[in-house]
Formats: sequence, C-alpha cells, structure tokens
Amino acid sequence: MKESRLLIFEGGQSADNMTMPGLPQEVVVNILSRLPFTSLLSLKLVCRPWRILIHDPFLISKHLDEAAGNDPSFILESNWPIPDQRYFIDFFDNSEGKVTSKKLPAINSSTNPMCLIDSCNGLLCMHDSSRRIFICNPFTGLYIELPKLVKYPSLVGHLVFGFHQTTKEYKIIQIVFRRQLRKVYSSTIPTSTSSTLSEVQIFTIGSPCWRNLGTIPYRFILSKPKALVHGRFHWLSTPNKNTTATLLISFDLDTERFREIPKPDCCCGSDKCFRQLMVVRGCLSAIAFHDNYGERLEIWIMKEYSVKESWIKEFSIGAYCLPPTLMQQEIIQFSAYFRPNRFVRFLCVLKSGEILLEFKRKALVVYDPRDGTFKEFTFPEMPNRFKIVIHVGSLNWLHN
Repeated sequence: MKESRLLIFEGGQSADNMTMPGLPQEVVVNILSRLPFTSLLSLKLVCRPWRILIHDPFLISKHLDEAAGNDPSFILESNWPIPDQRYFIDFFDNSEGKVTSKKLPAINSSTNPMCLIDSCNGLLCMHDSSRRIFICNPFTGLYIELPKLVKYPSLVGHLVFGFHQTTKEYKIIQIVFRRQLRKVYSSTIPTSTSSTLSEVQIFTIGSPCWRNLGTIPYRFILSKPKALVHGRFHWLSTPNKNTTATLLISFDLDTERFREIPKPDCCCGSDKCFRQLMVVRGCLSAIAFHDNYGERLEIWIMKEYSVKESWIKEFSIGAYCLPPTLMQQEIIQFSAYFRPNRFVRFLCVLKSGEILLEFKRKALVVYDPRDGTFKEFTFPEMPNRFKIVIHVGSLNWLHN
C-alpha cells in the first residue's frame, strides 16, 4: 500500500480532524478513493479542507488506481446536430441499473470548435480547426497548448496520447502519412508509382519541442482505434496497399521503438479478419469477424503479453442483431450491401459480463452474452452522431 501523507491546513489542523473527525487520514483517503468521480466533484464543494484533500495528488493517483477495477466511464462528443458538445457517461452504478450522464462545460482553450482525439488518466487530447493541439481536464477547465510542430506545422496527423507507469511521462505521438511519387522504368517507358511514408513525431509533456523519430514501414489502419497495454501502443497495420496481410504493431513509450506482436490464429482463416484492437481486463484484445459478411463477431484476448499461444477466443456475438436506431436507417434497407463488420465497434466488457458496443457512431448497445439479447443505451441529450472514448473521471492535472 502506498504511504499516505498527512495534510496540514490553516490553524495546524490535519485533514482527518477537519473532514472525518476520529478517522486516520489513510482511512479517509481509502474511502474517498472508492467513490464514483461524480461524488468527489460534489464533496469538494463542502468546505475548503475537503477541496484541498480531494485535489491532493496522492488521492487523485489512488482514485485512478481504484477506477481500474470499476466499470469504465466515457466521454461522448456530439458531431451532429450540435457539434463541440461533450458528455460524461458513468457506468459506476451499472450493477444496480444506474448510469449517469453529465453535460460538460465548454473548454475555453480556443475560440474555434474543439475535436476530441484521445483520453488518458482523466486528461483529454484535443485539437481545434486551426490545428492547435491541447491537453485539458474537462472537469477543472485547466489546459495547456502544445508547441507547434517544426515539421508539417499545418498538418495534424494520426495522434495518440498515453502515459508510461514506470517513467511517469505523458507522451503524444503523431504519425503523418505522406505519399511519395517515384519513377519506375519498364522497358524504355518511364512510369510513375506512389508509396506511402509514415513519419513519426513525438512530444513529451514538459519538454520544449517535438522530436522526429524518422519514418516507419507501416501503414496503420487509422479508422481503427489503438490499444495501450503495458506502456505500449498497439495498431493494426498493412506493410503497403498491395498486400492483404494485417500486422499487429506495438510502440514502446519508454524505448520509443516499434516492433511486431504475434496475432492469434483466426478460425475463419483470413488474415484480414481482424478489424479492431482494444483492452479487456488489462489484456491486449482483438475483434475478428467470421467472414466478409460479418455474421459473427469474435473477441480474442491475449492472456500472456506477446505470447502467441496465449490468445484465446472469449466471446462470440451475432453481429447481425442491430439496434432499433440503425434498423430505421436507409442503409439497412439495402441488406445485400450491408456489412456489420464495417460499423460495429467494441467498447468494453462491463463487470456484469455485458458487452458495450457502438454501431456506426449512431447508437450504443449493451449485449448480454448469457441470453444473447441486445438493449440500446441512450440518455435525454443523446446526439444523432457522436465520437466516444473511454475516460476515467479525475481531477488529475499535469505538474510540469
């Protein structure tokens, strides 16, 4: 157990005497760290000692550790009809059928609309229409603007935001894809072909500028989200546009090196069946579709990191079962052209054993694998189109 610290306030009184008289502070911290984040937000308004304690970095860190064992919460960003609005969705009390949603205040870091990129430890990475990149806490309103890129300053590429537990560093990685033309001589007639270069730039919070790590021989499937496990980002990639192979690539936030990770042997026999990476119970996981029509969605989990033989198929879902919202969409009427594997995204496994899925950025669905039933999740201000990321509610901030 981490060593707790005794906070002393004005008048020489300690936090445990002023917040919960008679209880040692380590007990108080242990209690508060297990509360849902929405409760902590309310408690910080009680009095000044409570506010100081709840903003204490030790409690914030312990609350983040405890949150790892709870049902996740999310930031949902509206794309339509009203853009630049965000909501906090908390599944903390999902076991009792209670899910809370809270509209977040606007982030005043820019006069331009903001776009959600990624989330890590209660902090959001965002950019605006003028291509400025920010790290902010949506609950405290605190933010920083990152330095402009020295190379390609007007271009925001593929961005990911992460934290390494050992080095205690926050890093943002940008991958810029550039098409390069080159001449190829066949017989005596020159022809032009194009290839894609992936250039990697990285920024460590607290440093003065971005660093260029050079180019890599991978073409990441950008429409698919990354997975952060063991201090490493993971992406699905293809070496080039002319191959059907799908690679699983990792990037170590500590060593800043890329390497290939072994994939599971998919039962469908196709090397292109894997469509998405995610984290399930702290393990690297992947979604595979049984065939091109996506009649069955499978969730594979790597129980022992980087060991090919440890991949197991843990869930199998009939992806053709669609929520009412999408059943009303025109595209569903043309069933011959509909492919669920293009529209279904796995979000998480809840503590109840239910699985939360996103359909085409238009609907959230809770699937119960015990009885094979689907139920649509919604709330009063649910937008028609949205982006959603897992987000741990926290008062965390960057202390440079």
